[in-house]
This record gives sequence, C-alpha cells and structure tokens, in this order.
Amino acid sequence: MDSIYLLSAALLIDLIISDPAFLPHPVVITGKFINFLEKKLRKKEQSPSSQKFWGLVLVLIVIAAAYIITALIIRGALNLNQYFGYTVNLLLFSSCLALKGLVDSGKKVYSALKEDNLEAARKRVNQIVGRDCSSSSKEDVIRAALESLAENTSDGILAPMFFYLLGGTPLAVTYKAVNTLDSMLGYKNEKYINFGRAAARIDDLLNYLPARITGFSFITASFIFAYDFRASFRIMRRDAAKHPSPNAGYPEAAAAGALSLRFGGYNYYHGEKSFRAYLGDKIKEFEDDDILRMNKLIYLSVLIFLAAAAIFKVGIYNII
Repeated sequence: MDSIYLLSAALLIDLIISDPAFLPHPVVITGKFINFLEKKLRKKEQSPSSQKFWGLVLVLIVIAAAYIITALIIRGALNLNQYFGYTVNLLLFSSCLALKGLVDSGKKVYSALKEDNLEAARKRVNQIVGRDCSSSSKEDVIRAALESLAENTSDGILAPMFFYLLGGTPLAVTYKAVNTLDSMLGYKNEKYINFGRAAARIDDLLNYLPARITGFSFITASFIFAYDFRASFRIMRRDAAKHPSPNAGYPEAAAAGALSLRFGGYNYYHGEKSFRAYLGDKIKEFEDDDILRMNKLIYLSVLIFLAAAAIFKVGIYNII
C-alpha cells in the first residue's frame, strides 16, 4: 500500500502548492531537450521515410532519458538518506500531476464569465486549448473549457497516476515525456506529419487505457452526483469513436452525457474553420455553472480512481 500512500500525498502536494517556481519542472526540461534533439535530427531535405526514422530515434532517446535519469535521481537520493529519497520521489511524482492547475484553469474562465467579461474568458480559455477562441461566443467558450477539462483529466491526472501504479515515478515521468513529445511534434501539418508520427502514435498507445478509465470514472462520479449517468455511459459508447483522437473522445463523450450537453461543432485553428463531430445530445444550453459541475466530476473521478487502486492493491496482496 506504500504506492497508494505516496499517490495520495502527491495529490495533496499538487493541491496545496501545485508547481512551485523554485523547483525545475520535468516537463520544461523535457521540452528543452526535445527542442535540442529536433534541431540535430530534423532536416528539411530529409525524405519522408528518413523523417519518420529520425523522429522515432528522437522519441526513443527522450523516453530512455526520462526513465533512466528519473530512476538514477531517486536512487541517488535514497542512497544519501531514506527520507530525502522519499521526498525527492514525492516531489518528482507530484510534478507529473495537474489537478490543481486544471481545475483552476476552469475556475478562471468561470470567474470571467460571471463578471460578464467575455473578452477575458476568451483569453483564459485560449491558454488551455489548441483552437482559437478570440472571437468565440460565450457558449463556445464554455464548450471549449469543458472539452479541455474533460480530456486533460486523463492526460494530466489519471494517466500519470495509472503509470505511477504500474512502474513508479520513473514510468510516470516517462509518460509525461511522451505527452510532451506529442504536444510538440504530433501535428498533422507539413512540418511534422512524418517527423512527429512516432510521437503521436506512442502517445495514442499510452493513453488508450487511461482515457477509457477516465470515461468510466466520469460515469461513476455522475451516478454519485445524480447527474445523468445513464446518458454518460450511452453517449460514451455511441460517440467516443467519432472524435478525431482515438482516446480523447472517451472522457469528452462521458462528460457531455453526464452534463446533458453536446460537445463538438465548429472550431477555428490558425484562422481556418473546422468541424468536429458532435458528442452527446443537446438536452440543455451551455451555462457558466457547467464549468463548476465539470470540476466536481474531476475531483470525484480522481477519488474514485484512487479508491479503486487501493481496493485492487488490497485484493492482490490478499491473493498473494
């Protein structure tokens, strides 16, 4: 059960201090490392097959470095002092979690909307989504915030927790490195369609189970909160595969059903209008308070995952 205790402690640290400025963040360090490697490995004159090869090499280097360096840091800290080692391990893992940052980003959009400051809400939601919301309606701002909150519950919270339980802090940090690789290289544009192919595919692979676990966590949380859990399950089964991502549709569809909303529709990317398939049924209109309801789903989903992990651990221990 030590892993469950450390997991709980890391969540508390994230909720209390989030990412303290005085500590270097692994994602920032990883991003700089990826930039360095990209300058060395990606060349304009490369053929598509060469770009795919060197993109894969970059991914493998980053994955190996993230795991090995994290493991060595923890082992070195433990060799100095057991309690120091536990502290380093705890801080490294808590840096992989984004619970406070995620719900706070939703609260900032909510606060701006409650003050009838649509311009501020647009700016705040633009900080957490890839689309351009600078001219979005109030309803589209709320939708963008909700879709981002739902998807990032998996990427930013439950997936790192999942990989921590599988392989400790080194594996959780490695997952975040892959996530960073995808966010920097996994674009389907001329520049990265080949070079970023490995980053996108490996990210899809690692998120396969966490995304579906997040969807079921939302369904369970919606049952406890007396949201529409039946619709949450039905919409996830019906609409999740419509999402362009093989994984993001599961938490988004489950959240849409739970909140009786319809996600998807027209978005703008670099000035270009793009349609994303609808997820859910339009039972009600978007409201400011939907953001707070989504945050409640996030908090409870994390507790549900933690409780399920503890029960699973106890069950395995008793069997052994």
